[in-house]
Amino acid sequence: MTTTRRRAGAVLAGGAALALVLTACDGGGDLDGGGGGGGGGNADGDCSAYEEYGTFEGATVTISSTISDPAEADALEESWADFASCTGITIQHNGTNEFESQIYVQVEGGNAPNLAIFPQPGLLSRMVADGYVQPAADDVAATAGEGLSEDWLTYGTIDDTLYGVPIMGSVKSFVWYSPTAFSESGYEIPTTWDELMALTDQIATDHGSDTVKPWCFGIESGGATGWPATDFVEDMVLRTAGPDVYDQWVNHEIPFNDPQIVEALEAAGSILQDPERVNGGIGDPRSIATTAWADAGLQVLENNCFLFRAASFFEAQLPEGTNVAPDGDIYAFYLPSQTAEDQPLLVAGDYLAAFDDEEATVAVHNFMSSGEWADTRVSLGGVTSPNQGVDPANASSDMLRQTLELMQDENAVARFDGSDLMPSSVGAGSFWTAMTNWVDGQQSSEEALTAVENSWP
Repeated sequence: MTTTRRRAGAVLAGGAALALVLTACDGGGDLDGGGGGGGGGNADGDCSAYEEYGTFEGATVTISSTISDPAEADALEESWADFASCTGITIQHNGTNEFESQIYVQVEGGNAPNLAIFPQPGLLSRMVADGYVQPAADDVAATAGEGLSEDWLTYGTIDDTLYGVPIMGSVKSFVWYSPTAFSESGYEIPTTWDELMALTDQIATDHGSDTVKPWCFGIESGGATGWPATDFVEDMVLRTAGPDVYDQWVNHEIPFNDPQIVEALEAAGSILQDPERVNGGIGDPRSIATTAWADAGLQVLENNCFLFRAASFFEAQLPEGTNVAPDGDIYAFYLPSQTAEDQPLLVAGDYLAAFDDEEATVAVHNFMSSGEWADTRVSLGGVTSPNQGVDPANASSDMLRQTLELMQDENAVARFDGSDLMPSSVGAGSFWTAMTNWVDGQQSSEEALTAVENSWP
């Protein structure tokens, strides 16, 4: 499931989220509410950087998104303020935590926004299939091609036509740990899966007890319970079967319960179902099913566990004042693959797409597809972008800087959160349920995956 940082916040608050954002930010509203930015056509500063986009005195462009948290929405609006002032475009942003349902209501009612930031490629694809979304203009496609990898652009491309451009993203393939605990125990960051499992066993030998375990994990998330387990399995499919098999699985070109997928789930189970390895500070492995996902990770700060698999956006769930740094209270390392050279990334992201081809709409779409916009938004803090035009030095934290560096690694292979690409009845339904039953010990690996296979529409 897509859980971006925003989705995570909403799920913790008890909402059933849209995934990367099935959870959206805390807060709410509808697509007709929200803020605006820019307009006026005269900037106090130098407008030369925006001359290529043209001027549109009196034009208004509306953007709908899941971004309803006031601080995050303010940063988004600040990211285009100079552009808006220089081009004369008034940009009105409307954020809602009910984006998935509201966008359909608005579009089908003939009141579509000019642009929308989609948290799920699957939702974008459905709206393209329904004939609502316009192909990206040539200028937009050219700008996107300059700064974004084929892996990222693929998920905004339908039938060889680019519709959505990834503007923000997160990496899910991380293991969170305590640098202090590692230093005191003489542990080193593992670079392969075998090294990670050897470290797991060493931690169990050195520190294991009724309450302290190598790992901690939780999948409770209100109506979205189960998504952290689907993320874990997706990461393991990339590591044990590889990206090609991952693509076949997500697209249902092989059965959901293919032996290669069973093997990947068993690899996750070697951690999540072993009472000697999990669930530090909480209970036995079955406690994973009833433990809120972010609460599980907080056990690292309590020294009840040493390892917690979670995305980069887990940083936003940490208590205020937590030092997130390589020498701080908590940090994260890349979830290793079979070899140190292989670096598959499970990612999530937001895709910007247009509902019309008006010149002002195209200008905003083009600007927000650029490395210049991405670098500005990252510099304002709290997010990362897959755009290669972003300078990692501008990231607002060490964790986000590491995330950007992984995204920009030319050897990295990125694959989008699989549950967000599957039919919603599977990715946000039977897959979550099956993983919850599996973690709870109600179904074996093969039984759980077979249940999902039988549910595929």
